[in-house]
Amino acid sequence: MADEKYFYNPKTGEVTQGKEGSWDDRMGPYDTEQEARDALKIAEARNQQAEAQEEADDDWGQPAAWEKN
Repeated sequence: MADEKYFYNPKTGEVTQGKEGSWDDRMGPYDTEQEARDALKIAEARNQQAEAQEEADDDWGQPAAWEKN
């Protein structure tokens, strides 16, 4: 089917069109075959972005005056 999405299998490194294999062996869906091939790079970039956001969220600035020792 031409409108099916692409998936990446991290165990085998294969890209498939449509949901082949079990859900725990699939990354996706992706709109293009190339996006599916880049699944690990995309996931790494998203993880780095999320970690940076978490660090920014954890930075509350200077502690309150009564918390300083």
